[in-house]
Amino acid sequence: MSILDQQKSLEMQSLDALFEYATEGIIISDKTGKIIKANPSSERLFGYDQGELIGKIIEDLVPMRYKDTHVHHRENYNKSPHARSMGKNMDLHARRKDNSEFPVEISLSYYKKEEDTHVIAFIIDITERKKHQENIIKLNQDLEKKVDERTKVLHEALLELENSKEQLSEALEAQKELGEMKSRFVTMASHEFRTPLSTILSSISLVSKYNDKGDDKINKHVHRIKSAVTNMTLILNDFLSAEKLDEGKVFVRKEEVDLENLINEILSEINGILKTGQKVNYVHKGNSTAFIDKQMIRNILLNLISNAIKFSPENKSIQLNVSITPQEIEISVADEGVGIPKEEHEHLFERFFRAKNVTNIQGTGLGLNIVRKYLESMEGKINFTSELNKGTTFTLNIPNK
Repeated sequence: MSILDQQKSLEMQSLDALFEYATEGIIISDKTGKIIKANPSSERLFGYDQGELIGKIIEDLVPMRYKDTHVHHRENYNKSPHARSMGKNMDLHARRKDNSEFPVEISLSYYKKEEDTHVIAFIIDITERKKHQENIIKLNQDLEKKVDERTKVLHEALLELENSKEQLSEALEAQKELGEMKSRFVTMASHEFRTPLSTILSSISLVSKYNDKGDDKINKHVHRIKSAVTNMTLILNDFLSAEKLDEGKVFVRKEEVDLENLINEILSEINGILKTGQKVNYVHKGNSTAFIDKQMIRNILLNLISNAIKFSPENKSIQLNVSITPQEIEISVADEGVGIPKEEHEHLFERFFRAKNVTNIQGTGLGLNIVRKYLESMEGKINFTSELNKGTTFTLNIPNK
């Protein structure tokens, strides 16, 4: 055998091996559509035994409903054969021996032998691919449905939000008007009360002055009236201070103040609310003057000292210590009163908070909240220690600048 013959023999063997062991189905048919050759993969694909496909017509592998149409397509292809894919952009199905159908992808080619045209069909089962595609389509449809649902919900939420925005705007406007009315009322009421209270205090002082006989009963009643008027004035001060803080109308105006003289004025002013046997011991160290907001420190001291008097029993002392250095003002107010329960320490500076052991004592619960806010405005700090039924000490530290 010549080398050329050997080479041809090897090529034929390679082609036969390619045909026999190809993973895709390969079927060769003549121009009449009769199958003249089929590889093992095609036999397995269509469910036929070995050699059983030979002699069958191509239309035997096509779904019954397409059989007649396929004959027409096959004849047209034979008129002008060329390599191409079948059924582009179409769903192709093939029919097994048991008449079950499965999706396929088919490519066609051809060759001529002795003037006869033979068609080669390469067939791939795309069942799994179709399943994946269907799953993807279903997932996309589900996703689109969810997007539509979410879009609808979002649209409804936006409409609701828009309505709520309008309602909120109306409510805020109403709240603003109510706040302005409240502010005007508090300011007006406080000022209107102050005038008669001042008149009462002046008149009762005159009654005391003209009590030539020194009648103890008269003096007792005078003291009670003075105490009530002073308490009412302090409460009005608290309401006015709270209102100004809420409206942001409080501004720090530091100036050089004779703090020692101011404290003596305050002590004289609150003398009328001292209980029987109570006294305030005032100790001053260092400079007399300090750079501080006079009205703020006045309100702070009025609150702390009046609280010490209010929450202490008769015959007890209140200790007021003041120390002024060039850098700092330190003030401490210590009483021997009811003290503050330990579990309520954290709430002490909250607005309207009143400890459970002082509910029977007159007060608004505003004072300490105002004190802390005033101190924050002056960059100061407040700390306290307290023991139940033994007393409370408040310590203030304010920069002297």
